[in-house]
Amino acid sequence: MRTRETRLVLVGSGHCHVEVLRRLALKPERDVDVTLIAPAALAAFSGMLPGLVAGHYSMAETHIDLVALTQRARARFVRDTVNGLDLQTRTLALADGDTEPFDLLSLDLGSVPDPLLVPGAREHAIAVRPAAPFLTAWDRLRAEAAAGNAGTIAVVGGGATGVELLLAMQHRLQNELRDAAPRLALITESPHLVPGQPPAVRARLGQLLVARGVVLHQNSGAIAVEPGVVVTTHNRRIAVDRIFWATSAGAQAWPAAAGLACDLRGFIQVDNMLRSTSHPFVFAAGDCATQVAHPRPKSAAFAVRQGKPLAANLRRAVHHESPQSWVPPRTVLSIIGTGGQHAIAARGPLVLEGAWVWRWKDRLDRSYMARYAPRNGAAPLSVAPDEE
Repeated sequence: MRTRETRLVLVGSGHCHVEVLRRLALKPERDVDVTLIAPAALAAFSGMLPGLVAGHYSMAETHIDLVALTQRARARFVRDTVNGLDLQTRTLALADGDTEPFDLLSLDLGSVPDPLLVPGAREHAIAVRPAAPFLTAWDRLRAEAAAGNAGTIAVVGGGATGVELLLAMQHRLQNELRDAAPRLALITESPHLVPGQPPAVRARLGQLLVARGVVLHQNSGAIAVEPGVVVTTHNRRIAVDRIFWATSAGAQAWPAAAGLACDLRGFIQVDNMLRSTSHPFVFAAGDCATQVAHPRPKSAAFAVRQGKPLAANLRRAVHHESPQSWVPPRTVLSIIGTGGQHAIAARGPLVLEGAWVWRWKDRLDRSYMARYAPRNGAAPLSVAPDEE
């Protein structure tokens, strides 16, 4: 008698899950029913989003077609969001009212800006994550700015995400509107830009922002948001027309509410096999998870490296084999675009800058995206040497 297929459900279309699907397309599994649940049919590659905002790339160049990818992986695609999890019955609750049963669950939910403790932020600011609503809001803002209805734009958050997006926005608006382009302001609670980057990178980005007329509000944590106003520490009121929220990564609430072990910020705790520390039939990776023994910053540079070990351990779990440990690198290459086709790269104490750095990043990003593009409209790209 044939046994029932193992139901493997992937929730979220982050960098790890698209790699899991790609590897399943290259080497299909028998007796496994794979389902991907994601809120949109396209998955943005976060590394190229600033380039898209700046006007260097198109949507097609920066997004992965999830429908095509799941078809090549012989998986089922469900366009929906998850808002609940029952760990006893192994059932997911979907936003449309349906439920989805599973035997094995993998979560790659990404992160969201964390405005929960700032009154008014949800109502009056535009979150930069997830990508789809942000890009819609960005296109709308460009039209408003062209009509003269957006004189000042503020980005709240002085990390790499906020700084890179602000520079990309400024580049695009300056190219399109010239002297009529809105002014930009950066608001951050930190005394330093891009904390965690080498001092040379922080200093250089500060110089660029000042030279381009960006108003810097450092040591100015946002404590409230009102229509057209960001209220910062010491009750300073900064008047702006549009507000983009790019603060530190936050976690979705439903994994912790379901009973998965999570850290104090709500991120799912996983072991070195990328399994939940409380429920071994649940895996998690990317920004939504914290590897307890080896915590790392929430960034795509680390997330993309988890796809390969996650795929391997999900295969082992399907076959009831012991998963293998994986330790992330201590440091990774960081490349921050500066708006135009120019970038700054850093790894450890090494810092590089120039148009050639942007071209290098462009080649890396295009090579990454090519892995998920179908060849001749159907087949995935050939196996890379380390995957044979």
